[in-house]
Amino acid sequence: MILHVRDALYWGETKKQRKRRKLDEARRKGRAGEEAYRFQAMLQGKEVVRTGRGHDFIERRRDLFTGRVTSTKYVEVKTGGARLSKLQKRMKKKKKGAYKEVREEPLIY
Repeated sequence: MILHVRDALYWGETKKQRKRRKLDEARRKGRAGEEAYRFQAMLQGKEVVRTGRGHDFIERRRDLFTGRVTSTKYVEVKTGGARLSKLQKRMKKKKKGAYKEVREEPLIY
């Protein structure tokens, strides 16, 4: 049996506890990736609104002079090897060019 360094720290935990810990780590990494993307998009002057059903954010670009929305994109942020869910795939197909899947690797999570 090969032991990884990370798993050696949690010696004696049950299979259920290990699974819960790994899911918690993935959730934390995903939230950190979303926050990193939101910060990056705001620095680029985009208006970012959290949604959460079929996509994470709605990203809008506004005209500087008129204030009107020039483009709207639906953004799904993924970290690591995460894949789109069935609902997200449906949304991507429905929204075509307006749906954007972003791969983000957070520095700290």
